[in-house]
Amino acid sequence: MPATQLKRLHPKRPMVKNRSLHAAKATKQDEFYTQLSDIEKEMRHYTGHFKNKTVFSNCDDPNSSHFFHYFSHNFEKLKLKRLITTCYKNCDANSRHVDQRGLYLEYAGDKNNNRVPDPDEIGVHKLKGDGDFRSEECVTLLGGADIVVTNPPFSLFREYVEQLVKYKKKFIIVGSLNAITYNDIFKLIRADKLRLGYGFQSGNAYFAVPEAGDYAKGVYDEVTGLVKFSNVSWFTNIDISKRHEDLILYKTYNSDKYPKYDNYAAIEVARVEDIPCDYDGVMGVPLTFLEKHNPDQFEILGLSGNDDYPMTKKYGKKERVVDGVRMKSNTGTLRAVIRMDSFGAGTHFDVGYPVKGVYRRLFIRRKKG
Repeated sequence: MPATQLKRLHPKRPMVKNRSLHAAKATKQDEFYTQLSDIEKEMRHYTGHFKNKTVFSNCDDPNSSHFFHYFSHNFEKLKLKRLITTCYKNCDANSRHVDQRGLYLEYAGDKNNNRVPDPDEIGVHKLKGDGDFRSEECVTLLGGADIVVTNPPFSLFREYVEQLVKYKKKFIIVGSLNAITYNDIFKLIRADKLRLGYGFQSGNAYFAVPEAGDYAKGVYDEVTGLVKFSNVSWFTNIDISKRHEDLILYKTYNSDKYPKYDNYAAIEVARVEDIPCDYDGVMGVPLTFLEKHNPDQFEILGLSGNDDYPMTKKYGKKERVVDGVRMKSNTGTLRAVIRMDSFGAGTHFDVGYPVKGVYRRLFIRRKKG
């Protein structure tokens, strides 16, 4: 492997390509790069799971990948068996496609005892196809892997997870929190076959981009060149320690503080920290509850707007009211709503009386004992 190509494998900029956060866009703004420090912070919680394992990153880019960088430089420390990465098509140092064939990199550890992945220790091969994770040759490589760690295309997240489940692979991957609401993804979460990892610091993920784009105010930082996202996390099916940590609760139930939904048999809990310690009925909580969920403590029953936990009431004709002003509404079926005394500040709906909607809610119930 040429030294110049190895240099491109380990660039100075600490970032990893994430093929697309928003597949609906087909521009350079689709390309985001995760910082190496974020990979290091997440992987430190899984070190005991890598011993004698083959790690596979099948949505990688050898010119900017710090998945390969992290695992190759920590190969002996983690006691890995093998490291494999595949790249979708061949790219130059600026991540421009110059070859329609993908790349396949392989590393089996240090040979000269300098604890560094030298060029002649890294196998670089061209794939027959473009390196799509769904291709036959990439699926064959997947079959020989133990743990998959990468940033899959967010637009293909459901299909990507489906493949990992089909081939019974352990995985640690980056994904949008919006994926929680996908029916097939949510079913895995409810069945305790998928969970959130430790996540990004302060709840925000900072990605580098190849060039400045048209972002909302406060999203793109011109000084650092980073774009901030608050709806991104790590997903895994590995049995990590936080899965067994009970959520410590301090609040007590009060019917005035915890109103019942008008259309679901549950009470509204607006914040995870407000979950009452003395209520055994069904509660609607924010999706962020999954960051602290212990399946031995709580049971997940369903998601508002889904049929797995059905509504007790469905509304016919309704009218939107914003700050007391009635206006045209194209809103379809309402999700979880709370009955109000009047049409006050904020957005309400008139269903024969005032109701106010809440964000998407998980329905949970405390497990007895």
